[in-house]
Amino acid sequence: MPVASDGAPRLALADFDFALPSELIAQHPADERSASRLLDGRSAPPVDRAFRELPALLQPGDLLVFNDTRVIKARLRGFKASGGAVEALVERVLPPALEAHGAGREVWAHLRASKSPRPGSTLRFSARDGNAAFEAEVLGRCGPDGGLFHLRFPSDPYALLERHGHVPLPPYIEHTDDADDERRYQTVFARAPGAVAAPTAALHFDDAVLAALAARGVASAAVTLHVGAGTFLPVRVDDIDRHRMHTEWFELPEATAEAIVRTRAAGGRIVAIGTTTLRALESAARGGDGRLQTGARETDIFITPGFEFRVVDVLLTNFHLPKSTLLMLVSAFAGFERIRALYAHAIAERYRFFSYGDAMLLERSRGPSR
Repeated sequence: MPVASDGAPRLALADFDFALPSELIAQHPADERSASRLLDGRSAPPVDRAFRELPALLQPGDLLVFNDTRVIKARLRGFKASGGAVEALVERVLPPALEAHGAGREVWAHLRASKSPRPGSTLRFSARDGNAAFEAEVLGRCGPDGGLFHLRFPSDPYALLERHGHVPLPPYIEHTDDADDERRYQTVFARAPGAVAAPTAALHFDDAVLAALAARGVASAAVTLHVGAGTFLPVRVDDIDRHRMHTEWFELPEATAEAIVRTRAAGGRIVAIGTTTLRALESAARGGDGRLQTGARETDIFITPGFEFRVVDVLLTNFHLPKSTLLMLVSAFAGFERIRALYAHAIAERYRFFSYGDAMLLERSRGPSR
């Protein structure tokens, strides 16, 4: 096995593979948000708990940081002018300052069609009942690698998507989106529209759990990271150092940065609710001095074993796909061998996996990430 500069074995893509029985991939959420299971992975052996026990596992003075992004109904179905079927997944609604015409009507989208539409052509998208809804003009290709399409909608994209779009369920969820998905593939505190995938660790929180956390003296704050469809893209290279992450927009408010500084000064811990929150916080601390940089910008941070964490002490997360960048992230956070053991335990105990599945609580490893 290749060796890194610090003498530790270098991990390859195959090291992050595992066999998962298909029946453990959750197709629907638990009947109640906080009724999900929670694997307390902070101790050895791990402890099987219910999610509603989370407040008792945290300490007064801890700070929970949530991702308050809101999932948009980003999936559209329709036809090209030639009559061929097309499906769009809106990756990003552009702010007017970044548009070609500055009218607040342009988006970047993934398109699936038998043949790529040409610039200047028109796409006719359907309403949820199948009737014609609106037309969009194809302006050209876009994105870092030209893999997206630049579209112009006839009016406000957010309003059109809300009226005619579908919930962008992940590819491993096999049913068509319904009213329950509209409610449950969204956190109870979702605020800023823009995500095309949910920050799934936060889906377990309900009003009762949030009230119990506040009563225990656990504070909360928020970041915004608009999760992109790239979160589901596979890693296609064996040498994971060669993988390039998709970019995502995030914002760290001044109030959240101040809350983190106060918590640290008082001896409290920073608890990231989900990998998207962790990515935002660690991205904000990527400067040379490690201080949090507030404001909005893009991140392509790729966290693998050996990464130096500067902000997050505790992570609440769901279980992730084999060979995924998010599995690499949690392996970096809690330790590679530790995560392997926890996943083996979760499979043996029939935990439910992925977006609608169960959760796990982790502490940051203080030793080598391997």
